[in-house]
Formats: sequence, C-alpha cells, structure tokens
Amino acid sequence: MIRLARTNRSLMAEWWWTVDKWTLLLLVCLMIVGGVLALAASPAVAMRIHLPPFHFVYKQLAFFVPAIGVLIGVSLLNVRQVRRAAALVFAVAFVLMALTPVLGPEVKGAHRWLQLGPVGIQPSEFVKPAFIVLVAWLFAEAQRTPGIPGTALAVGLYGMVVAVLAVQPDFGQLMLVTLVFGAMFFMAGLSWGWIGSLAAIALAGAVTAYSMMPHVASRVDRFLDPESGDTYQIDRALDAVNAGGLFGRGPGEGVVKRILPDAHTDFIFAVAAEEYGVIAGLIIIGLFATIVMRTLRHAMEEQDLFVQFAACGLVALFGLQALINMSVNVNLMPAKGMTLPFISYGGSSLLALAFAMGMLLALTRRRAGSNVTAANGRRINA
Repeated sequence: MIRLARTNRSLMAEWWWTVDKWTLLLLVCLMIVGGVLALAASPAVAMRIHLPPFHFVYKQLAFFVPAIGVLIGVSLLNVRQVRRAAALVFAVAFVLMALTPVLGPEVKGAHRWLQLGPVGIQPSEFVKPAFIVLVAWLFAEAQRTPGIPGTALAVGLYGMVVAVLAVQPDFGQLMLVTLVFGAMFFMAGLSWGWIGSLAAIALAGAVTAYSMMPHVASRVDRFLDPESGDTYQIDRALDAVNAGGLFGRGPGEGVVKRILPDAHTDFIFAVAAEEYGVIAGLIIIGLFATIVMRTLRHAMEEQDLFVQFAACGLVALFGLQALINMSVNVNLMPAKGMTLPFISYGGSSLLALAFAMGMLLALTRRRAGSNVTAANGRRINA
C-alpha cells in the first residue's frame, strides 16, 4: 500500500498535498446530491415517457465514475498542460459544435446535439470551459507583451463561439458565455471603450433575438406577463417549491414532481425544494457559493495573470450557470434550458463540468508545506 506522506514525491502524493481538498470535497458533495436527486426526480419523468423507472438514474450513475476520473485526472496537470488540454478540447469540440446545425437532430426547435453511435453529446458544453481558459491566456499575454494582439484574438474567438451558438440556436449558453467573457474582459483591466462596444453589441444581439426569434420573444413575454402565454412549467416549479415548505415533504414523497416537465434536468432544484425543503435549497446554494468564494480567494493570492484570469473565469462559468438555473426555478429569470452543475441529469454536462473543475483544481494547487504556488513556483507575499 502506498502511503501519501509529505516526503513521498510520487505524482499522486504531490497532487494530494497541493490540491484544494475543501473544494474537491464540495464538488464530490454536489455529485452525491445529484445522485440523490436523480433518484427523486427522474423515475416520474421516465414513466411518463414509457421508460423503466430508473432509466435516467442508471444512465447518470454510469457517468459518475468517468466524471470523477476526468476531474482528478485533469487536476493532476500543470499550468502548461492545462493550456494545451484546453486548446485541444476547444479545437475538437468547436468543430463538432459547428456540425450540429447540419448533422444534429432537431430537439425543441434547436440543433444542439450530435449522436456518436449510442452516445449523444452536446459539444457546446465542452467548448465553454476550454474557451474560457484560452481567453484567459490571450488576455494575460496581451498584458505581458503589448505587441501581441491578445485582446483582438480573444474578441475574435468570442465572435466565433457566439456565432455558432446563435445558429443552433442556444441563447441560454450564448448569454452565459457572454456574461463570463464580459467579466473576464473587465477583470483584465481593459478600456471602457472596449467594454462599452461589447455591451452595445450584446444589447443589439438581445434586441435582434427578441425581434427575430419567436421562441425567445415568447419566453421573455411570458416572464414579464404570465397571462400572455403558457407558463405551465414555471407554475408547477413554483408549486413544488411552495409545497415543500421549510423541511420538505420527505424523500420520495413529492407530488408535484410527477407532473413537472424536465424535473430531472432544468427543474431539479424545484424537486429538491419539494422533497427536502427550503433548508436543502439553501444548503445547495451554500455549496456553490463556498466553491466560488474559495476560488476567488485563491485567485487574489495568485501572481500569474493567466492563472488569475482562468480560475476566475472558470468559477464564474460554474457559479453563473448555477445561479441562472436556480433563478429560473423560482421565476426570477425567463426559462433558459440550463442545467444545474453536477446535479441535473446529463452526461455531456457532467463530463464537461468535471473537465472544467479539474482545470480549476489544477490551477489552484499549491506546493505542500510552503507559500509557493504550484502554478509557477514563485513565492507569494502573504
């Protein structure tokens, strides 16, 4: 048996003493919560569409082991390897994402999936974290070497991603990518002219989407005026939250979940509130918030600009996606069709999030027993 003592210089020992164990533990807790809520939410959905009750549970559990493998495997990488992994994943996933409007099946009026044999994959889920890391590198290089057009290249990369997302169309992911890119742009200390220009483009894009995409206009109109259209899903989600009260109906005792569409994906937070109560909802929010705050604290102590930007961008992607999903569940935002990280059903989402958080853990690793970052070996002033 190998003991992971501090004097052990093996790869796993080095990883164990440098990784942020609390963040790792919190991520595993989210996966466990996802497994428990899959048992609560998915049987009713499966039976409604004439599948075995535990169809979605078994499929989700089948992805847990590879997801943990990806999470830990990627977290073993050094900073240079993280950049290379992000570049490789982005290149492959972006090509696949560009092919989805042509080769992907139409689901609810959009082409977001590719069927690779027996496995369905949503390439945009893998593009997002890889895009964030590449943009962080470009912003960092632009500040290190003024002659390098890092900012222009980052904007061009952003334009490529949002163009394909708009064609699919997937405006929920487009909005998320835009919010994170804007936050990183601001964090990089770039001029207000750049920020104002991007804000104007984003506003023009939102107005265009509302004017030219009926389903986008319908979602916004129903959010602003529930009487203007069908609000069945959000009404049932609110019913589930209200029915749960403070402590919930109890495990397996949910009633509204049986008639709640997408209970295992977009509205799994409402199922958690119905069966386990508002207290459980607050605990889930606390798990996400703690991961975000710990990562931001690590980033503030970091001297490497790339690590700072990438860590903040990845955790912003993670936190904003969770915030958007939970906000939709309690009718604070129009419906977006966005999963709750590590909790909602979805193999592509689970693996892509494991990749993203693996990169985050790799970037925030520290050398054991010292005040030196594992990222670049330079001492940090405490």
